[in-house]
Amino acid sequence: MTRSAVVPFAMLSAVALFGQTPDATTPAPQDIPTPIGGEIGLAGARCPDISRYLNVRSATAPSLSPDGTMLAYSTGTTGTPQLWVVASGGGAPRQITFGEPVTFHDWSPTSDWIAYGVDRGGNEREGYYLISADGRRERELLPPSDSFRQWGGWSRDGTRIAFAASAPGSADFDVYTLEVAGTKPPVKALPGRGGNFVAAWRPDGRGILLRRPRGEDSNDLLYLDLASGKVEALLAPAEPSAHRWVSWKPDGSGFYLVTDHERDLAGVAFYDMTRRSLQWIATPAGEVEAVDLSADGRYLVWSVNTGGFSQLHLTDTDVAGERPIKLDLPAGVLGSIEWAPAGPRMAITLSAPDVPSDIWTFDAENETVTRATESSLAGLDSGTFIVPETVSFRSHDGETIFGLMYVPLSATKDRRAPVVLAVHGGPNAQARPRFNAVHQYLLARGYAVLDLNFRGSTGFGKRFARLDDQRLRPNAVKDMGSAVDWMAGSNHPIDPTRVAVMGGSYGGFMAFAALTQLPDRFRAGVGFVGVSNLVTALAGASPQLKASDRIEYGNIDDPEDREFLRELSPLTHIANVRAPLMVLHGANDPRDPVTEADQMVRAIRERGGDVEYLRFPDEGHGIRRLSNRIIAFRRVAAFLERTLGGGVTECGEREGATKN
Repeated sequence: MTRSAVVPFAMLSAVALFGQTPDATTPAPQDIPTPIGGEIGLAGARCPDISRYLNVRSATAPSLSPDGTMLAYSTGTTGTPQLWVVASGGGAPRQITFGEPVTFHDWSPTSDWIAYGVDRGGNEREGYYLISADGRRERELLPPSDSFRQWGGWSRDGTRIAFAASAPGSADFDVYTLEVAGTKPPVKALPGRGGNFVAAWRPDGRGILLRRPRGEDSNDLLYLDLASGKVEALLAPAEPSAHRWVSWKPDGSGFYLVTDHERDLAGVAFYDMTRRSLQWIATPAGEVEAVDLSADGRYLVWSVNTGGFSQLHLTDTDVAGERPIKLDLPAGVLGSIEWAPAGPRMAITLSAPDVPSDIWTFDAENETVTRATESSLAGLDSGTFIVPETVSFRSHDGETIFGLMYVPLSATKDRRAPVVLAVHGGPNAQARPRFNAVHQYLLARGYAVLDLNFRGSTGFGKRFARLDDQRLRPNAVKDMGSAVDWMAGSNHPIDPTRVAVMGGSYGGFMAFAALTQLPDRFRAGVGFVGVSNLVTALAGASPQLKASDRIEYGNIDDPEDREFLRELSPLTHIANVRAPLMVLHGANDPRDPVTEADQMVRAIRERGGDVEYLRFPDEGHGIRRLSNRIIAFRRVAAFLERTLGGGVTECGEREGATKN
């Protein structure tokens, strides 16, 4: 096999990228992605290709077998997320699914059946399946349909599953249970009433906890009695609060949860089902992220977000004073923590700037930690990966805004690095110091990255997360301008006159908004699956989102809200766009319809603007397939080099070696 050097990004003109000069037709034939020249290159090359970074593997979503001796997880080693199984103490993993990308999986608490979901081309309308741990037996539980479904988990005895589903064309979700054995159809346990989703089964199987969204960052907690069909609100305070990560005590007397009920920062609490009261267990100085109780009720674990990094706390409740147990793990960000359904083992997902996501297991009997997976770095040296600096600055109105500043080692005061301002999705998400293949690639090519936590981000308390709700949203857009102002006055070796903004989903909206409302601050923009018109996007959003969209953004049926959202929409200010823009979107996106990208691109083309478009026919809300990701980010890299100029490394001309 021959490996050749990739085409230098600086040499790729618009004609070379598209094959013809773009016109106003949208979508046009040239918008459908096709591979461009280039191979992965040689391991150890001075300037590795983006495909090598995207080939860095990760292991996520651990689900333990009943006794905890085996572990199911998701990885994209084959090019799409598939289900793999490995011994929890480590060993040779085996792949057990081989079709469309797997969207979730959940090991039965009593058998070797693993439930998993699959949609079609990213449309988020899942079918449900069962597969044995050895991959040799498989059953279809529910075929894909036009309904949106939300998995709700197994009953503790492993005989039933629960899920929420919408009727085609409806925004209401019914709650169902389904017996796994036999051929009986699902039983409707609760008729649709907006967005009611399953949080957790009661241990005896007689009831289900439900979460009802009250915005992007809050939800009520309800209890559904399955025998009577009666629904009771357990936690539905006047001030919206978050109630997450529910973990029942084995006897069903109550449950632990993460909540910010009547607090700014989330803590760990216990809800007593007899007294119908909440008792605080831990209220640290940082936000609690997750909590879980071991199957026997002995070990309680929770994690705290401290400066973006996760701190894990584990206590043995059988010992007076709750004996703390220290786990030897790398410093990073926890993706999940989960105890086995019946055994004394816990799975932990962790990622750091120099550690792609992997899974560790903890054996409570001997208090040992084992790395169960060790994902490939695709020939890259983790010692070259950059760890960010936590930064903060004042925005236009005095509010403190946060971020992670990544600076390439090659940047100096005499050779200042151009900057990519990364804006996350959500909007209720957080830029955290995880491994990010694209960030590390850009850093290697001499670009700095400011990963921005604009107002509305999570991890800094309830107040901060709601500073962009409804009529406050323009302030979050202004935070991007303040970030560029901060760059100009910082001591970092960065060039504030060469800044591009890049984001996906809500971050795609922010990228579009930056170029339309802050046109003097940015040299370029890249928007993935973004919103160009808030009115049309909210009208066309998937049913899962409609329950919280009105609280987060406003009601498009209200004339005043509709006008406010129209005025805030990037498409309204399209005439302001002066910087080049790159737009990427999946044609099957059910969250932000692809028409949002079509109309943004069309409007710029009609004005003779500089816009590149990649419209993936087999993707949805994001880019899941490795082949598509390589196409996308090679084009993004070429676009950034064309619009910002090269970074502060000598990577414009690639190392031209071939190997047979």
